[in-house]
Amino acid sequence: MSVGKAGSRPNGRLGALRKEATSCRACPLWENATRTVFGEGPPDAQVMFVGEQPGDHEDREGRPFVGPAGLLLDRALAEAGIDRKRVYVTNAVKHFKFEPRGKRRLHKRPNAGEIKICRHWLLDEIEAIRPRLVVALGATAAQGLAGRAIPIGANRGAVLDILDGLRVFITIHPSALLRLEDEEDKRSGYASFLNDLRSAEKLAKLSESGE
Repeated sequence: MSVGKAGSRPNGRLGALRKEATSCRACPLWENATRTVFGEGPPDAQVMFVGEQPGDHEDREGRPFVGPAGLLLDRALAEAGIDRKRVYVTNAVKHFKFEPRGKRRLHKRPNAGEIKICRHWLLDEIEAIRPRLVVALGATAAQGLAGRAIPIGANRGAVLDILDGLRVFITIHPSALLRLEDEEDKRSGYASFLNDLRSAEKLAKLSESGE
């Protein structure tokens, strides 16, 4: 896939994709999910953030990154000097995969087949927006972008050319920080994530200046 240069963006393409995605039945995940959760953000965003899938809050509200992980991402973006309203946020998989547990719906990680089936929506979003930099938040996001497994530990902080003409920055998903129990681990984990976002912000600026 060649994404070409940022700046040439089909008008209305995102709206058409969002409408098309609402009727997607390509995999079984739609059956239990409340709705399709498509990406959101300005169509001329220079940076795109890709997560794993909608969570419980996202599935109910129909918007990406509005639950606990999204709030943590918002906080980190603000501290890194990145305006959430100026970036595009989406997920590799557009339906919430979960396991019912009483009244709760427990997150289940999408499998390789589900990621592969949903990948064309992600690539279509990229083609419509043509961002200068994509930030992969976690392993599922990286796999959705690359079409293959990308070890996060070995590639965190790296910029990979895994899509022709587009740079992809690898970091963790903010939900990983929420799972930490030790307070010191939480502090150091958040600091590392914040450093990743600051690095991504610098990369986007360098790309914009043509360096």
